[in-house]
Formats: sequence, C-alpha cells, structure tokens
Amino acid sequence: MKTNDICILLVDDEPDIIEIIRYNLAAEGYRVITAENGKQALKVAKEYRPQLIILDVMMPEMDGMETCIQMRKDPELSNTLITFLTARGEDYSQMAGFDAGADDYITKPIKPKVLLSKVKALLRRLSEDKGSKAEILTAGDLEINREEYKVTRGDEIIILPRKEFELLYLLVSQPGRVFQRDEILERVWGNEVVVGGRTIDVHIRKLREKIGDESIRTIKGVGYKFVE
Repeated sequence: MKTNDICILLVDDEPDIIEIIRYNLAAEGYRVITAENGKQALKVAKEYRPQLIILDVMMPEMDGMETCIQMRKDPELSNTLITFLTARGEDYSQMAGFDAGADDYITKPIKPKVLLSKVKALLRRLSEDKGSKAEILTAGDLEINREEYKVTRGDEIIILPRKEFELLYLLVSQPGRVFQRDEILERVWGNEVVVGGRTIDVHIRKLREKIGDESIRTIKGVGYKFVE
C-alpha cells in the first residue's frame, strides 16, 4: 500500500500539535484529516474510514479513552488502527489505553522520528494482514475469520479490537498448546511497541468477557492456552 493511498485521522484540541504532526505525516506522503475533539472524530472517522487514527487522550467534550471505546463498538471502526497521544508516561495510563482498545501509544512532547517510526510499524502490520492467506478457524461454536477480522458464535457477531483478535487467533490456531508469554508478545505485538506481561493480562481479561471464561486457561508462571 502506497503512502498516498493511506488516510490518517489526527485528533487533538491543540492546534500546534495538529500542525506538527500533520506536517511530518504529509511530508511522508500520507493523507491527513483532522478533528478537534472526540465527538467530531467519530463523525469524521465514519465518513472517511481512515486506516489509522492518532487520538489525543485529554480532550474536551469526549476524551480519547471514551472515543476509542465508542469506535471499538462500531463494526466499521472496530479493527481500525488506533494509537493514543498522551503526555502521561505512567504505566497505568498506558494500560488504560490498551484496555480501551488502542493498538499503541505515542508520548508527548512529539518526536517526529519516533512518531513516523510508530506509524510505519503499525501500517506495516496492516499490510502484512492484508497479504496473509485467508483462513477460517473453528473452535466449538466459535468461527474466526482472519480475512474479515470477524468472530461469530452462531448468529452472533463478536466484535474484537485488532490485538484481541490476533491474540484469540493465535491461541485457537493450536488448541491445547500452552503459549508462553514471551511468544505471545512477539507474535501478537512484535516490534510495534514495548509492552509488558500486564498488557497480555488486560487483553486476556477482555477476551474472557466476550467469549467466556472457560475457553482460555491460565498456566501459572508460563502463559495461556485455549481449550475447546
């Protein structure tokens, strides 16, 4: 996918931040659209269907966390790449972002090289996903369609953010096998972002809420496995 084919939605209430990021992304050839707050971002995202959304956390009217949660509830935006902009580097803030459904985060003040590196890494994963062989996995009453990034149980569609989907797909690909935490981090997150074991725990908890507690087992001190 060429850069001029990629649309990025930038959401921030600070004009200076908007200008810095827009300039650097446009210089790389990306198409950039903007919004000033969460409510506006929801409307713009539905209209333009961007490949990536860069979303500030602290905004008026609707903050970034709530905006991300609302986007993940929308089937048309549930798998859109989302990275947060945050001035807070504390661990709890990062975990809250992943819990809300974000794929990554970028800390302020903005460093253009880091910004572009993060953006390219995320979009590279998107290209790899599109180029991968389509495959449908079944596990009990679950059907997992990698091509459409869709999980169904009978007539019910279970909406999962991208990382939750990738994690579920990995576990279901080999039922009964214990995946160690380091392997999960490498295969689901790769080099996109430096995360810790707690990130996996957050995503596992969210998956259990959506598909049931009984399917994903914790192997204490080792990792996780899927049982049918």
